[in-house]
Amino acid sequence: MTPNNDGMNYAPTASTTEVVVAPGEFKFAAAYFDHGHLHGQINGLTEAGAELAVIYDTNPERLEALSKQYPQAKVAATFQEILDDPEIKLVASAAIPNQRGPIGCHVMQAGKDYFTDKAPFTSLAQVEEAAHVCARTGQKYLVYYSERVHVESAWYVDQLIQEGAIGEIVHMEIFGPHRLNKSARPEWFFDKAQYGGILTDIASHQFDQFLHYARCVEGTVEHAIVANRANPDKPGLEDVGQASLILSNGVQCFSRVNWFTPDGMRTWGDARTFITGTKGSIEIRKYMDLGRSDQGNLILLTDEHGEQIIETAGKVGFPFFGQLILDCIHRTENAMTQQHAFQAARLSLQAQSLADTKKL
Repeated sequence: MTPNNDGMNYAPTASTTEVVVAPGEFKFAAAYFDHGHLHGQINGLTEAGAELAVIYDTNPERLEALSKQYPQAKVAATFQEILDDPEIKLVASAAIPNQRGPIGCHVMQAGKDYFTDKAPFTSLAQVEEAAHVCARTGQKYLVYYSERVHVESAWYVDQLIQEGAIGEIVHMEIFGPHRLNKSARPEWFFDKAQYGGILTDIASHQFDQFLHYARCVEGTVEHAIVANRANPDKPGLEDVGQASLILSNGVQCFSRVNWFTPDGMRTWGDARTFITGTKGSIEIRKYMDLGRSDQGNLILLTDEHGEQIIETAGKVGFPFFGQLILDCIHRTENAMTQQHAFQAARLSLQAQSLADTKKL
């Protein structure tokens, strides 16, 4: 069996799209392609009608390849050129994680909205600085949490929850295993000062989902722990971690992440979500149906009426990106509130800080 990629280049395309703007109405730039998620960000925005007008990267060889991949986009000689362009309304970016916060502040200070890959920050100080700049400028600091906004089943399950399909949420468990693919990773990936730690990094997806599904923005981290169990040659890497928190509405949450997806698995990670409610329960199988098929985007729903499997692949699309574009135009907050973006980051960083005090 040939395994799929490691998730770093996760960039799905939609079979169901909704264009929300006219051609040329919303132009954006893409800069700092240090993580492959930026291609997913571009896909989502362009499918919703946005125009990729400018690209920029610090790596000349990578930029040359990008210019061929995106021939419609102008190549900027400097990042300042993007900041000075009055036609650019949004900057999408996937820089090295510890640079994302400072870049976002520069973007907002230039009067543009910012759409960064997760994790959006690597320190609480960066969060507070960005929050200050955001409030002062009135610009947006938005985050690409691909495991929710770019997965049809993860998006659709929110509709079920808000419609009361399982009653009030009691407990959530979200598992985010990833394939390490060590030889293909850049050096910054193994430097904790640059990537922030495993709970800051891939567990940030879970913190986003906890808050979003529960419609809550406050919580307390009760437990967190990380370790390097199998990569002594990369001492800066944390290859396993977990965290639990209690939201202010009483919902109990548990996150488990690791870099141990085996090569025999057909995808980069068998990501699962389990949500228990007062009237039913949900399981989401995001990327595959283990041992059965390549089909993902499955929702297993159990309630008082029985059991059902809801297949969402190709039926939901990715509405987040159209909502984001319209939010930037109309200054609304339908795709993601600013409070949510910052608070999800704060909680994941608080979990990382707690884990750092007792690292195995």
